[in-house]
This record gives sequence, structure tokens and C-alpha cells, in this order.
Amino acid sequence: MSELTLLLIRFAYLAVLWIFVLSAVSVIRSDIFGARAARQEAERGTARRPRGRAAKKAKPRRGDPTNVTIVEGGQSGEVVSLAQAPLLIGRGSDAAIRLEDDYVSTRHARIASNDDQWYVEDLGSTNGTYVGSTRITQPTTLTLGSQVRIGKTVLELRK
Repeated sequence: MSELTLLLIRFAYLAVLWIFVLSAVSVIRSDIFGARAARQEAERGTARRPRGRAAKKAKPRRGDPTNVTIVEGGQSGEVVSLAQAPLLIGRGSDAAIRLEDDYVSTRHARIASNDDQWYVEDLGSTNGTYVGSTRITQPTTLTLGSQVRIGKTVLELRK
């Protein structure tokens, strides 16, 4: 092999190594600070705010879920009211449902309402969010009794 070929191979190897290091630092940074998720939530939050009459929170209809209960996990039995929606779920200090679980991201998922339906949305977590046994990739509708698994914790919508 010529010296030029060896030099090009060395530079290519060095470039790939730096790309790996920078992507690892980016993942760690976003997990610690949650910058991407916070920016996305801020952009979505302003776009989804109801205006006018719709801004008033209506009383939940009969048969609609009113709270989220932790069914399995370290905080089993804890109940959080859906009146505080949207609910941020994660390990971060700003989360409405704070889970002490190694498999949960700082800003893992969000439960919110869209008119008369509840949905759960994964916020780009590493280990994913599951409704039943299906991993979700987009906002997914929840009904009364729906179970959402985040890490080792299972949440359920209840009356």
C-alpha cells in the first residue's frame, strides 16, 4: 500500500472515532439536561393551547378517566389527578409523575388531553414507552383501564 492510502485510512478512522465520541456526548447531554425535549414541548405547547371558550376545563364526563394510578413498580399505589394535565413523566425534577427507575429518561413521556380523548406521547426516550405490549412511536389514544409501561413501572388510567 502506498503512503497516501495509509494516510487517508488513518484520517477516515480518526473521523469515524470523533463522530462516535461527539454523538455519545450529545446523547448524554440530552439525557441530563433534556434540552431537545424541552424545546419540542415548548413549541408544541404553544400550538396546542385552546383559545376562547375551549380554554375552560370542562368537567369530566361520566366514564372518563380522572386519574393515573401506578400499578406496578417502586411507587405502586401512587395516584395523580388528570386535572393537572398535561402530565410529564420522567426522572427530572419538573416531572408531574417522577419515577425513580434506571430505565426512565429525564423527560420520558407525556399524558395529555385533546378535547375528549386522552393520549400518551413518547418524548424521544431511550427505552421507549409501551401501551399494553406495543411500543409507541407517535401519540397514542388511551381509554379507561389502558396500561402504560415506562421502564419497570406500569401506569393505568382510572376513574
